[in-house]
Amino acid sequence: MVSLSQVVAWVVLIVLIAFGASLAVGGAILIAADGSGYYLIAGLAIAGSSVLMILGKPAGLMLFGLTLIATLIWSLWETGLNGWALAPRLIALALVGFLLLVTPVARRCYERNFLWPLAWVGIPVLACFSALGVAALQEGSRYANDEVTAPIVAAQPDQGEWRHWGRTTGGDRYSPLKQISTANVEQLELAWEYQSDVPEFGSFGNHMFQSTPLAADGRLYTCGDRNVVVALNPDTGKELWRFDPKLNLDGIFVTTCRGVAYYEAPQPGALQSAASGANTTCSKRIVYGTADGRLLAVDAETGMACADFGEQGAVDLRLGMGEIPPGALAVTSPPTVINGVVILGQFVSDFLSYFDTPSGVIRGYDAITGELRWAWDAGRPDRTTLPPEGESYTIDTPNAWGVFSGDETLGLVYVPTGNSPPDFYGAHRSAASEKYSSSIVAIDVATGKVRWSFQTVHHDLWDYDVPSQPVVADLQGSDGMIPALIAPTKRGQLFVLDRRDGTPVDRVVEKPVPQGATPGDWTFPTQPYTTGFPSLAGEDLTEASMWGMTPLDQLWCRIKFRQVRYDGQFTPPSTDTHINYPGSAGGSNWGSVTVDKARGLLVANSLHMAETGRMLPRSEGESLNHTRDTTIYQQEKIPYVFKRQILMSPLGVPCQQPPYGKISVFNLHTRELLWSKPLGTAARSGPWGIELGLPILMGVPNSGGSIATAGGLIFIGAAQDRLLRAFDIGSGKEVWQAQLPAVGAATPMTYLSSESGRQFVVISAGGHAGIPGPSASSVMAYALPVKGSR
Repeated sequence: MVSLSQVVAWVVLIVLIAFGASLAVGGAILIAADGSGYYLIAGLAIAGSSVLMILGKPAGLMLFGLTLIATLIWSLWETGLNGWALAPRLIALALVGFLLLVTPVARRCYERNFLWPLAWVGIPVLACFSALGVAALQEGSRYANDEVTAPIVAAQPDQGEWRHWGRTTGGDRYSPLKQISTANVEQLELAWEYQSDVPEFGSFGNHMFQSTPLAADGRLYTCGDRNVVVALNPDTGKELWRFDPKLNLDGIFVTTCRGVAYYEAPQPGALQSAASGANTTCSKRIVYGTADGRLLAVDAETGMACADFGEQGAVDLRLGMGEIPPGALAVTSPPTVINGVVILGQFVSDFLSYFDTPSGVIRGYDAITGELRWAWDAGRPDRTTLPPEGESYTIDTPNAWGVFSGDETLGLVYVPTGNSPPDFYGAHRSAASEKYSSSIVAIDVATGKVRWSFQTVHHDLWDYDVPSQPVVADLQGSDGMIPALIAPTKRGQLFVLDRRDGTPVDRVVEKPVPQGATPGDWTFPTQPYTTGFPSLAGEDLTEASMWGMTPLDQLWCRIKFRQVRYDGQFTPPSTDTHINYPGSAGGSNWGSVTVDKARGLLVANSLHMAETGRMLPRSEGESLNHTRDTTIYQQEKIPYVFKRQILMSPLGVPCQQPPYGKISVFNLHTRELLWSKPLGTAARSGPWGIELGLPILMGVPNSGGSIATAGGLIFIGAAQDRLLRAFDIGSGKEVWQAQLPAVGAATPMTYLSSESGRQFVVISAGGHAGIPGPSASSVMAYALPVKGSR
């Protein structure tokens, strides 16, 4: 009678034959695509060893053990001691080897000497698991630098408020508060939670609660779903007032609000605008733009509309814009207020084409009256007023949807621009678009005239617009301090410019890039690269960096990599499938970078997610629809539809090996990388979107930014595993974490309560449409315990 263990043994061997045959067939395809020969050889060896074991031949175990040893040597040669890279290469085969030892297979092949199978299979299995263990231990410590960086200059006196999105108009996101420090951060606890509005929408891309609150005059100010603004008690989170703009949601698909602006007029009480002479009593105000095209001013003390601003507290941003297609425009980032001028751009939908895209005009309004001071229309730079009746601002000019920064002394606002839709086909772009797309543009706040501009990508065909807020920082130069501007990009390049005139502080070189675009389009022969900060994008992809959960889906990814076009960064879009990396989400996105002014450090979180793209004939692409991992750009009125996909394996995991997200710290003055480590664990990740709950450091997709404090800490949410973390800025050691109800896809902030004297750290946790996980609308505040409460 056949026993259960014998049945299991036969099943294992039959499955192993099928597994080996699959590897061999896939390996042959990979060799035909100029790829590695390992899979064909290993597949044949595994299938052959299984046949021999079925026949009861000892050589079967010997061949399998040799295959394991060869696989280990090949894996270490390809990847070194990289735990995540070794996992799909070794775990499956090592587990099979262990299974062969505990079933009757080994006894059947060599019944008289039980040490023989242990030697030929047991030792290779032990060697594989030992290599994985050593790699895992190394992963836990390889990025840390135990040297704690001391402050270069003394910290400034405590300033407890957070009056701008980036704390300062320059956007450094550094707080001089140090009540919470590396010595006590592990005691942080949830102080209060404020539940904002329930999401209005549930479909793709509509609800992303990303607001960074402001702290001013004893209140917190934040915006939520449908652009509702609230004032909160900073000690309790209790709502003090609420302002509902009553959005007109017709044709609106995105209501993201990343924050609001705070403005305090220079003379409280009866104020007089230099521009108009009008009086107002709304001396402290919240100013922000809405998804339905309004610029609003709300009294910061009462929550009532500022009646003297525009028409009863509102300015119509649709004036001069001409015909606006449904969902084409929305203000998603807070305005920047410089020298009494409210400056804002707007999000313009990526799904439009040349002929129906509204203008990307940048406008400055009087902070008291709401009167239009100027408009920078890249297509008509000499006209800074509203267009004449019947005309509009120039269509299809570069828009700016990220957060601006400014220098009040120089009277400049620094605008990071996007490119003109369609993102992936540029044959019809105007001279203005070619000049100002994917650039940093410095605009004179008084006149609306461009003082200088610097382009980060020429003739951008990769959606490499600049969403990151440029950061004002003074850097040490050979002749003293240089007034600099640090411009992070989706490409992972951190350009350092003299903010007075745009001259590169770190030399920028033009390097040749791959050529050959979609028929009818063209590619620029070179692209700019900085010689200063190391790239956040990391190394180019290779076949060896392709990944998967098992050898089979890793093999699939390697075949895919070899079958599509990839010539490194700037592989141009075409009618052939190509790879874009680090991907259109970055690199660095709107979370930007943080500058610890006291220690002279720069903090950057980055995303690394390869994607494939292909220009499809319109007849083939018009019927396609979006999915979670696929985006379809219809690009009306041109011959092609663009299909963009995350490069995923058949098991629904990225084809490139982890990490997918990192956090890094650089010496601001030498540009040296001090430490870098994966950001986020695998706890909320898994095949087909199933959360495996493995709290193993991996480096996961992230969206949002960081802050730094005089207490020697970095605070950041952003990551897919839904945690708010604190890192020691000197060593990179994670010193505290708290679970959030959803991805904290926002930049945190910190403040000192004038009433209780407690320092709070606050983050909005709402989730992100592009990162798996639940949605929420929570503002979470953390503080040290009140003395005597324990």
